[in-house]
Amino acid sequence: MDVPSPSGILVIDKSPGYTSMDVCARVRGKLRRGGAPKRIKVGHGGTLDPMATGVLVVLVGKATPLCNLIMEGEKIYDAVIDLSATSNTDDAEGLIEHVSIENPPTIERIRSAAAAFEGHIMQVPPAFSALNIAGRRAYDIAREGGEVKLAAREVWVRSFEILTYEWPIVTARITSGKGVYIRSLARDIGKRLNCGGMLRGLRRTKVGRFTIDHARRIDDLSDKLTQADLMEIPEDLRAR
Repeated sequence: MDVPSPSGILVIDKSPGYTSMDVCARVRGKLRRGGAPKRIKVGHGGTLDPMATGVLVVLVGKATPLCNLIMEGEKIYDAVIDLSATSNTDDAEGLIEHVSIENPPTIERIRSAAAAFEGHIMQVPPAFSALNIAGRRAYDIAREGGEVKLAAREVWVRSFEILTYEWPIVTARITSGKGVYIRSLARDIGKRLNCGGMLRGLRRTKVGRFTIDHARRIDDLSDKLTQADLMEIPEDLRAR
């Protein structure tokens, strides 16, 4: 008798250095070793950059069509922003250039600048992103030294809260909607303050209803995953 193919949700606390698809591949391997079909579908509900950590919602089997619905959920990020440097990737993984600042901004100026990025704003995505330009990924063009021109697009930021500040490092908690690049916020707040601006660290603590409290590290999961290891698809999501 054939065993039903697993379906459900895993909330992973992604470690640094992994792409979101790396995590999906590891989950797929564990499911196969647990008896799932070779072609078991595994996807995720919103990409995290390799440097970033935190909530990655992994969707298995019949849950994979929920990808767009999960991505539309509100997200919360804890960001570490360096105002003394810029980067071609807008984070610490790129080519970093330090900026000389004679008069560092006060925390009051930083809070005022952050407030300007709340609400519906126009945002230019990073050149090193997975967005498609004439059939190619923007990051492939950027890596080859080509010029990447990405149009600004409207995104929504509920709040950009400054938690701590000791020059040049700002820690912030950002609550946002779909499609917001936190790297772009770090870059743009630096521009507004006439100094550097790049991400030194990023942790996502919430995606929709799924929080870091639901999450497990991939290395803490069994090497053989079965249906019993997956969270059931919530009834209200199943009905959509």
